[in-house]
Amino acid sequence: MKNSRLIIFASLVLAGILLVQFNQIPNLDKQLGQARADLKQAKANQIKTQTIVSSPKSQQSTVSDSTNQVTNFVKTFSNQPTSSYSDTLKGLASQKVINELTQTFAPSVTFSDKASYDVPIVAVKNAWGSDLEYLVITKSDAQSVAYTINYDTDEKQVTDMSRLTLKGAFDNEK
Repeated sequence: MKNSRLIIFASLVLAGILLVQFNQIPNLDKQLGQARADLKQAKANQIKTQTIVSSPKSQQSTVSDSTNQVTNFVKTFSNQPTSSYSDTLKGLASQKVINELTQTFAPSVTFSDKASYDVPIVAVKNAWGSDLEYLVITKSDAQSVAYTINYDTDEKQVTDMSRLTLKGAFDNEK
């Protein structure tokens, strides 16, 4: 009799433990899914980092191509009338940047038919990752204008820009 009570008690305890374990399965599945997603993201970041570190020539080529694109973009928008921005800048910049240029930057900068802007400086501010940051200075006879420009190497276009104030005269011949 004592043995049967002991067996029933042990069975109830084991059944309780089994029930708790079955209730844990959905939570453990969620944790496993999150761990797999984290591992996949970490592997992707590691591969990207290894690619950048192991192939600096590839990164250098990307930065060089991007610098040429940014220079072309700045020359295009600074030597064109604002009315033609939507056509001439398509593919070089995102629609957000084109809208900003048309509404904000261009009216505050004199882009006349007689003024020709040179781009004496296109400096890379941040060259790691898929977004490159540039400092660009444009210069005409009348004024100099500085911009920070973000270029997305995946989309191959300018995704963000802001105008900086220049204090004093800029002279690139020094």
